[in-house]
Amino acid sequence: MNTEKKNRIIAVLTVDIRVPHYARIVYQVEQEFSGMGYEVMLCNTGRDVEAAARYLRTAIDQQVDGVILVGSVYSSMGREPEIESLLRRVPVVMANGELDLPNVSSVLLSDDAGAKLATEHLVAMGKRNLWYVHDMDTVSANAKRDAFLSACETLGVRGRVIETEFSVEGGRKAARELLRSCRLFDGVVCGEDETAIGVVKGLVGSGLRIPRDVAVTGYNNSIYAELCEPRLTSIDNKPEDVAHMCVKMLERMMNGEERCETVYFRPELRQGLTT
Repeated sequence: MNTEKKNRIIAVLTVDIRVPHYARIVYQVEQEFSGMGYEVMLCNTGRDVEAAARYLRTAIDQQVDGVILVGSVYSSMGREPEIESLLRRVPVVMANGELDLPNVSSVLLSDDAGAKLATEHLVAMGKRNLWYVHDMDTVSANAKRDAFLSACETLGVRGRVIETEFSVEGGRKAARELLRSCRLFDGVVCGEDETAIGVVKGLVGSGLRIPRDVAVTGYNNSIYAELCEPRLTSIDNKPEDVAHMCVKMLERMMNGEERCETVYFRPELRQGLTT
């Protein structure tokens, strides 16, 4: 790994730039590095290992000075032999992911802490029959689900999980399934704002009162939380702060001023009208 070359090019890989949380991190990273005179390559890989490898090969061929990976999915992708080999060649910072490589630093969101916050908030409201809407199969999503179940057990309330896809329609489907099954529920914790909005729409459309009958929380404190009616209570995972730390860490690593490390951010609950 050569930390002395200065081509002033940064590659940023993300899963899906349409997702507000990823978009906010990538935008902040691009703005800060551009302001320092760097070119920023944006690579939208999806969850495709081949696409990620292809983008990384291109980045290495362009002799980028560093790489930022945005998304917990790269924790598993990065263990693929070709991707791991490519990543070893440049300083790397991961946003919300970890790799056991000597040149990789991480900025981690405590997703388990965020899900625990949401669960404790609902229990403090008097909710006792809680469901978690699990809408992705990623390190982050699974950490949120597991933390929800653990918090429910600790707090002595009933916690169960329903599976759906990540989207507003996925949230609607989860709401319909809960209503159709006649299961008891008075609180719903969601791992993403978009899915939570679908849950809210589905429950309100059935005649339930939010939050009197059912309280709902989202995650990311995105623009969707602001636009939801009623305004969604959501976990703020501070994407701009995370992005700023990624930039500072990578800048110091490229200058040979910093060894690899892991920095943690704790999320906060932003009260809306759905709880």
